[in-house]
Order: sequence, then structure tokens, then C-alpha cells
Amino acid sequence: MDTSDFVIGQRWVSHSDTALGLGIVTDISGRRVTLGFPAADEERTYAIDNAPLSRIIYQIGEEIETFDGQKYVVRAVEDIGGVLMYHADDAENIHQISEVKLSSSVNFSAPQQRLFAGQFDRNGAFRLRVATLQNMDRLRASPAQGLIGARTQHLPHQIYIAQEVARRHAPRVLLADEVGLGKTIEAGLILHYQLHTGRAKRALIVVPDSLIHQWLVEMLRRFNLRFSIIDQGRYDALKEDESDVDALVNHIFGDDNAVNPFETEQLVLCSLDFFTRSSQARKDALAAGWDLMIVDEAHHLAWSPEEVSTEYRIVEELSAASRGLLLLTATPEQVGVASHFARLRLLDPARFHDLEAFREEEKQYEAINNVVRRLQNEPEEITGDDRKALQVWLGDELDQLLAGDNPYQAVIDALLDRHGTGRVLFRNTRAAIQGFPERRPQPEPMPAPGIYEGHAWGLAGLSPEQSVPEEQWLAEDPRVAWLEKKLVSLRPAKVVVICARAETAMAMEHYLQLRAGIRSAAFHEHLSLVERDRAAAYFADSEQGAQALICSEIGSEGRNFQFAHHLVLFDLPANPDLLEQRIGRLDRIGQTDIIDIHVPYLQDTAQEVQYRWFQEGLNAFAESCAVGVAVQETVQDQWQQSIDGDGSAVGRLLSASAKEAGRLRTLLQNGRDALIELNSCRRDVADQLITEIEGEESSAQVRDYMIEAFDILGVDVEDHGEHSDVLRPGEHYHAGHVAELPEDGVTVTWSRQQALEREDLAFMSWEHPMVTGVMDSVTSSGLGKAALASLSVKALPPGTLLMEALFTVHCPAPDSLQLTRYLPVSPLRLLVDVNGKDLSAALPHDRLNDMSSNIRRRTAQAIVPQIRPQVETMVDHVERLSEPHLEPMKKLALERLDATLSPEIRRLEALQKVNPVIRDEEIDYFRRQLAAAREAIGQASLALEGIRVIVTA
Repeated sequence: MDTSDFVIGQRWVSHSDTALGLGIVTDISGRRVTLGFPAADEERTYAIDNAPLSRIIYQIGEEIETFDGQKYVVRAVEDIGGVLMYHADDAENIHQISEVKLSSSVNFSAPQQRLFAGQFDRNGAFRLRVATLQNMDRLRASPAQGLIGARTQHLPHQIYIAQEVARRHAPRVLLADEVGLGKTIEAGLILHYQLHTGRAKRALIVVPDSLIHQWLVEMLRRFNLRFSIIDQGRYDALKEDESDVDALVNHIFGDDNAVNPFETEQLVLCSLDFFTRSSQARKDALAAGWDLMIVDEAHHLAWSPEEVSTEYRIVEELSAASRGLLLLTATPEQVGVASHFARLRLLDPARFHDLEAFREEEKQYEAINNVVRRLQNEPEEITGDDRKALQVWLGDELDQLLAGDNPYQAVIDALLDRHGTGRVLFRNTRAAIQGFPERRPQPEPMPAPGIYEGHAWGLAGLSPEQSVPEEQWLAEDPRVAWLEKKLVSLRPAKVVVICARAETAMAMEHYLQLRAGIRSAAFHEHLSLVERDRAAAYFADSEQGAQALICSEIGSEGRNFQFAHHLVLFDLPANPDLLEQRIGRLDRIGQTDIIDIHVPYLQDTAQEVQYRWFQEGLNAFAESCAVGVAVQETVQDQWQQSIDGDGSAVGRLLSASAKEAGRLRTLLQNGRDALIELNSCRRDVADQLITEIEGEESSAQVRDYMIEAFDILGVDVEDHGEHSDVLRPGEHYHAGHVAELPEDGVTVTWSRQQALEREDLAFMSWEHPMVTGVMDSVTSSGLGKAALASLSVKALPPGTLLMEALFTVHCPAPDSLQLTRYLPVSPLRLLVDVNGKDLSAALPHDRLNDMSSNIRRRTAQAIVPQIRPQVETMVDHVERLSEPHLEPMKKLALERLDATLSPEIRRLEALQKVNPVIRDEEIDYFRRQLAAAREAIGQASLALEGIRVIVTA
């Protein structure tokens, strides 16, 4: 290096300490040069002959920033006495900016600038960058995107509903699967897809108080979604944090400057009970606005044309403030049309505005249902009446459909599109899904003890132990001694015991644990989330865990325990739905054994009447009972008399209940909407999607990719067993690149099956936050953008230079456009020599990786200044060679875009004429998507994402 290389005012960067930022030459004295580094507030003096410095020269088209924060794009560069003058514009005017005025905080985005500034990496980092972009390109174009890596079984009906609903703009649907079919999982899959693809960013889940922690745990464990609970405690904490008296006054009185906790979180979980109690919370939640709202137990929202409940009105207001809405309920619509209509009007009040008009529409569906059932059986020909009914729905299109290769399926497919509520209602039934176990009631009648005299009848008689001291009923209630013996006889089988109250559960668990020596755990509403987790984990442990889990009623609305197949109902609820919920904790998809339902009841008490009513009147133990509540409303007076001890009313109760239950079941069966059931699970579509998902999950690619990333990012990987590893921060850990890694490490599995069996292991997939975090950090940082390597090949003389360049399509656009479905990242890899010869095919990337080796950093820093002119020439060569690749990419992207969105727009426009459930907003959304995507693709360009300069040895 000669003294003439340095001029006061020039900007240089240190190879050995890039954190110093951009330095400025302040003094040249003899064989020494002094630079000031304003960003670090330091000054350094170097020997000119071996100064570890690189000259910074921005190229035309690059962005520069001045010390006052203004940004400009370079249009020309002029050398004035050794100091550069940049001619740059700010989108309005051209400015002359001396390099002296450049900001000292520098982040080199161009790969060649990073190389020249000494900010280059080793071979592995460049390989990781290439692998990241290749994987992102594949995944973003995959039909499985957004559905990978949930800790759930791949059940066709759940996957189909998730994909069908989640890909819509602002979906507003009713998920009404029967108990045990997994509505929570469907909602979680939809939410995960919408968040992962950028269609939603803010979500609110509204549930009853008793389900808050269940949803919190399910969203985290199954989908890695971290929700924040907002309750009165959160508001109280905010008030305590306010130190300023005026700010406190503002907060209490709802001033516009007050903190809105709903705006500080993206994913919020809140109880409906809290909203009914707090007008401030309602106001704040409405003001925050949401992309997607989920409401569980929606059948509890009472509405009629004459009277609207507070809970319904609150959800109605919130649903108007949310673009998308998912309502979850297991109650079939046929049991109450008005109740069903009430939920539909929350989804689309403009469409469902008149109850009587809706009743008339419902009547029309029966004729179509009958035709659909006959078409499913593929008759030789359809009848004249069938044709007439189909003509009402399909018009002139009917003849064209019947003339095709598979006419009946074509007609059914067309009807699915046009069916009114089929687009907003999804309901799968146990009968349609099948695969559920047998339910076997095991009654255990026993004499009532004297301690319950005076407490045996009425509602109190269903749980008489609540009326006497704990020590007394534990000693004298025959159900207690029976339970102890039953657990011993069933050992080691797992047993879930459910009773109405937490106090009963606590007393029973204490008795079994301390007096009977039976390993048991309690699960009730007075436990914290951590304590419930611990109890459930203790029960789930197959070796040293509890044999029995003693639950209060919250246990019937809590977690799922399908690994157990013995259920003890220590008492019986008054409400048939609660009985179904209790049994539903075990009677779920995934249950492989016959479920034994043990029912100890006290004779000649309300308990015996209730047992006989459930068994003889409703058959609710042996079969899922969707009509129980409706029957109870019909026979309410007889039921109350019987429970109160009127023996003459019992026979009439059982007879009337069995008759009404049969009538309603027939009505349900006849009224089962074949179109809705078909539309809720199209098996061929679901199976193809599951194949795509499992193809991504079963591949070893994600583990191979992450192991390479961990090696570069300083994460230690220790083998833990088959398909599992322990990850810990290592000595050279890059915390900024790896999210979700605790200081004490985490144990992960790469196997879905193992993840389902072991909830204590994190399930690593392409959509786990740690994986997406690594990929995002690699592409958004400079890691691997520039690398230097050596290559020993006999065919090439030593000192030969090659450049491997990586280009990607750069197309700035909102995530919600999902442009990567049409114009993927499309990594383009080129390899050239100094003469511009394209060697890409001769030396593929993987082969070059095997042949290349790292160069010692000190040697590399000495080489870079010497090869700078050749590198700049090779950059020009690869940019020239890349240009012809862009237009074909853009053309193909536009073809994909039109092929996807244009038919969907035409289809929705046609369907809207016969199906008013399709909203103008939905069609307008796709039109805007199409126009915006076309414009964005037109502006796309190829960006140089990384270079690896290779020196032959």
C-alpha cells in the first residue's frame, strides 16, 4: 500500500473490526495513517504497508446514507483529488454528496461491497444461504404451506376444512363438527395458515372462563402460537405501572391516551365472561380491530327475534370489528333453527337477516338432499322429479353437466358450490367419519347412606356429598369405598374420575393418595396453569405416573385423555350436554379401546332417576346424544317432578323421553344435509394434501438443514435418541439468529409420531418458529452474502479466479398477496470466470462445495484488495448473464397468477347469482389481489443475493 492510496477525507473500513463502522482518514504522517471512527467514537493509527483496511466505493444504483439520516440512490461517482463525490437522488432531485458526509454506521447490502469491506464469511455460511433460499422457494410454492408441523394427527376432515377455509380472504364460517371430531384443531390449523401466509396478523380468541387455559395450552403445544391472556389482572397491572397521576386518571376514565392492552399484543385470548363484566375491555377490544376472531362454545350465545342476550350482543359487536370470524359449536342446527340462524347472522348479517325467510330456504334443501343421496348411489337415470329439483339450482347448466364423462359427480360438485349454507357451515358427523369406539355403560347401584337423609332429592340430590361435612361423607358414602376397590381391581389401567365440584375432587384425591395409597392427581379450576400441566403430565406418564385423575366438571371441558379407556362418573350432571362432554374426553378420535363408563349411583335418590333417564330415556351412555337438551326442554316438568322424588312421574318421564329422542333422531337423520356433509370433507382433496404435508415432514431435509445452520450459528447438538436431539447455546452462539432456544436448551424431535407420543419434546418442522426464524434471519442479514474459498483443480492454473453468484427475484409486495405462489424466490445460480465464460453446468453447486475449502482469514484479507478489479469485472459478467432469465420468470408468474385467480373470480361472480352467501367483499378482494399482483410482478427484478469468489491453488 502506497501513501498515495490514502487521502484525507476518504472513507475506509477495518477488516479486523467491522463493528467500528465507516472510518474517515484524518491524518497521514510518514508511513502511518490515522482514521477516526465516529460510530464507535474511536481513533486508530495503522502502518500503511499492512493496514487491514478496505476502501469503500458505492456503485451506481446503491443506496447511501448521510450523517443526518437522509438516504439517496447513487447515479454517478466522481473522483475529485482522491475524494469521491456522489451524484445521488432522493426521488425528486439530484444532490452532490461528498463521501466525507456519509454516515459512519454502515451496513453493506451488496455482496461485493461486503467482500471488499472484509465482511465475508466462510464456505459454510454461503452454503447455508443457498440452501435457505432453495428451501424457501420450494416451501412457498407448496400446497402444504401453512399446514406443516402442527402437533396433530392428519385426519382428512380436519385437513380439508383447514385448507378450504384458511385460503379464503377473511373467512367467516361456522365449524359445527360433532363432539370429539376436533373443532379446536380445525380452528388452530386455519389460524396457523392465515398467520403463516400473511393473510392475518392479529387474532382474538373468545371462550368461556373455564376454557381459557385449555386454549392457551392447545395453541402453544399444537401450533407454537403464543397467545396473551387479557383479563382484569392485566388491567390492574397496567394501573399499578402508571406512576404519573395524570396518566392514571386518563387510564381510569378511559381517556383516548390510555393504554389499550389489546393493541399491545397480536394474539389475544380473552374470556367472554370478562367482556360481560368490563365495559372498558369491550371498548378497547373493539377499538383494536382484528383480522380473525374465534369464538368457542357459540351455542351458548342466546338470541331470538324478541330478546338478545348480553353475551350475544358483545360477540356481535366484536364480530363487526373483525374481518374474519370462526364460530365453534357442536350443536346441530336441526335441533333449533332459530338458534342456528342466530349464529349464521353473526357471520353475515346482510345475508342472514330474516328468520322466516331462512326457514323457507331450509325447507327447499330437503328435496335437493334426497336427489344428492340418490346420485351418490349412481342410479341408471335420474327421475323427472329429480331433474326438476336440480333445474331450480343449476338452470341451463344441468344438461351440460349430465352430458359429461362423470355426470353425477359433476352435478354434485356444482351443487356443493351453489349450496347456500354449505359455504359458511362445516359439519362432520361421527356417522360420516366413523372409527369411534364402543361405549359400554357399567352401572353400579348401591344403597344410600343415612347421612344423606333430607338431601337425596332435587338437584342437590345429584351431588349429596356437598351437603355434609367432608370427613363424614368420605367415611360413609359407599361410592368412596367402591371407587377405592375399583381402582385396585383395574390397576394399572388409567382411570378418569369426574365429579361436579372442585371440593369433591380435592377431597377424593386426598383420600385416595394418603389413605388408600393409590397414585392419583387432582385436576380442577383452583389449580394454576402450571399445576394443571403437572397433574396432566403425571397422569399421562405410563410408567411412574398416576393411575387416576380426579377431575371437577372443568375436567369435562378440559384436556383430552383418549389414552385412558375407563371413565368413572362419581355423580351425574343435570344437563345431558355436560354428560356428553364428560364422555367426550375419552370418546374421541384416537381412542383405540372400548370405553367403560362406570356409574356408581345411590338407589332411591335423584341419582337413580338421573341414571335411568340418561340410560333408558336417552340412551346417552352407549351413544353420542345430540338431542338430549332438546328432549329435556320438552319433558322439563316431568323430569323435575321425578328428580324431586315423585315416583309416579318416572315412568311417564322415561316413556316420553324415549319417544321424543327417537323422533328427534329421525328428524336429524332425515334432515342431515348431505351437501354440507360432502362439502365438509372431500376425501380425495384431503388425501392429496396429507400426502404433500407428510412428504415435507418425513423428509430428512429439515434436520439436515438445521444441523448445518446450528453448526454455523453456534448451537450445540447432542444426540438424545432416535429422531430426537438436545439443542443448547454453544460457545459461539449467535443469539440473534436462533429464536425459541432457552438458555438451558431444549429437547426436540424431528418425528411427527414421536411428537404425538411425547408432548415434552418440541416438534421441529419447516414451520416451527425456530426454523422459520433461522431462515428469515439468514435472508434478512448479511450472513453468507460474501465468501472466499480455494479450489485445487489440475485443469485450472493456480491463481485462476471464479465467481459463484446467487440471484433471487426481488418483488416488493405485501405478504398477503402471497406472490411467492406465482413468482417464487427462484434462486438463480451462475458460475463465471474473469472472461465471463459461464461454467454453471460444468461445476454444479454441490460438486463445488465438495471441492472447495476455506482460506485462512488473514490470508483472505490480504487477497481481497488484490483481486478487487477482477471481482468487479465478474460481477458485471454475472449480472449480464442473469438478465435473460428474468422475463421468462415474470411471464410464467403472470400465467400462474391468471390461471389461479381469474377462474376463481369468474366462478365467484357466477355463483353469487345463485348463492348470496358469497360476499361482494370477497370477490373485490380477489380482483384487487389480481391487479396488485400483476403490477408487482411487472416491477420484479433480479437481485444479487450472494457471491463466493474462488481462487485456484
